[in-house]
Amino acid sequence: MQELFIEIYLFSLSFSPNLTFLPITSIWSCSVYKSKQKSRRQRWNIRPSEMSINTLNPIRAIVDGMKLTPNPEKPMIALSIGDPTVFGNLPTDEKVTQALKDAIDSNKYNGYAPSVGYQKSRDVVANFYSCPEAPLEAEDVVLTSGCSQAIDLAITVLCNPGDNILIPCPGFSLYKTLAVSLGIQVKLYNLLPEKSWEVDLQHMESLIDDRTTCLIINNPSNPCGSVYSKEHLKNVLSVASKNCIPILADEIYGDMVFPGCKYQSMASLSSDVPILACGGLAKRWLVPGWRMGWILIHDRNQIFGKEIRQGLVKLSQRILGACTIVQGAIESILNDTPQEFYYRTISFLKSNSEICFSELSTVPGLTPVLPAGAMYLMVGIEMEHFPEFQNDVQFTEHLVTEQSVFCLPATAFEYPNYFRIVVTVPEEMMVEACARIREFCQRHYRPCSQDSNELDQ
Repeated sequence: MQELFIEIYLFSLSFSPNLTFLPITSIWSCSVYKSKQKSRRQRWNIRPSEMSINTLNPIRAIVDGMKLTPNPEKPMIALSIGDPTVFGNLPTDEKVTQALKDAIDSNKYNGYAPSVGYQKSRDVVANFYSCPEAPLEAEDVVLTSGCSQAIDLAITVLCNPGDNILIPCPGFSLYKTLAVSLGIQVKLYNLLPEKSWEVDLQHMESLIDDRTTCLIINNPSNPCGSVYSKEHLKNVLSVASKNCIPILADEIYGDMVFPGCKYQSMASLSSDVPILACGGLAKRWLVPGWRMGWILIHDRNQIFGKEIRQGLVKLSQRILGACTIVQGAIESILNDTPQEFYYRTISFLKSNSEICFSELSTVPGLTPVLPAGAMYLMVGIEMEHFPEFQNDVQFTEHLVTEQSVFCLPATAFEYPNYFRIVVTVPEEMMVEACARIREFCQRHYRPCSQDSNELDQ
């Protein structure tokens, strides 16, 4: 096109050498400009991005589709919300609150902080979690807007579209939400309820291929309330080491384990597997709305190298994440919170878990799994004994309608025919909720024909 235009221009110039012509570049530009004008949009057509279309929160998708109409004669008891502050019975410690007030009054933390957090705050977190088996320095810490952003950054820095990650089933739904929105394939490895939700190691390893870039381990677990033994974590690390797969350790419930169990951080047991450990203040300090999380980079063999660290820094610059006021308070929060506060919280969660497990263990058609930490308990539904309901979603939906008790169907965690109970409600509410669940099950339970025959004999 352009060559033809030049030929015509030169041909005209040869016949009229005395005429004044615009420079050829100007003429060509005008022509191109006019052609571009003609291709302008004729009407509005604004479409959402592929990322927004691919972003789906399974919990919201399921709950929003449920018909939740509580019984007006019974006050609602929500055992579905993973926020320990909802009922007001689990306040944070006064030292924690005072630390935040002092940070505000100092007027030192009202501006922007570095994207990875204040150096002093990172140093405090490093010192708090450092141990001889897994030493940390400030440079190994990235402060984030809650543990959710920490998980987001960790997945994003390790994976490209088309890669795949391994996540637990049942498991926290955010892992899949984040991965799928980034074009990352999710593979679910099984947890075994009969073994207190240990990882099915053989199944997990069978899922690994040359595009597997990350293994997510959640310990203690949401939604299971399980706490893995040292031996089991070593077995998981062995699979990761054998296949050269880095681990994202979601440890937001770290140290929230019941007496008789011991929490082991993943990094303290690793000799070679690089680990991005994600945590935060939300659950152990009972302040999820304060949005303070972190990534701890464990890379003693320099497998991550500079590139992963630089990648995390760059990603953190997309949003200046962690609240500066909480950063200013974090030294006092970590170092001055009394042990009695942690003990009271754990004692309450253990007591409520035992009440719930004890009560539901004798309910026909239900099989609760005793937790060892965190703040959740999973209950299996023997659906064959409840023929009125097709699945766990319908079961929990009707439980709301009849008894005004809402438990989250485990389909939200891709684990049907279970439901999750949050054990942070006041004790009297837990007792009342269990009584209502019992009444509901007794009304709808139907023995199988085989059971009836055995009773007749």
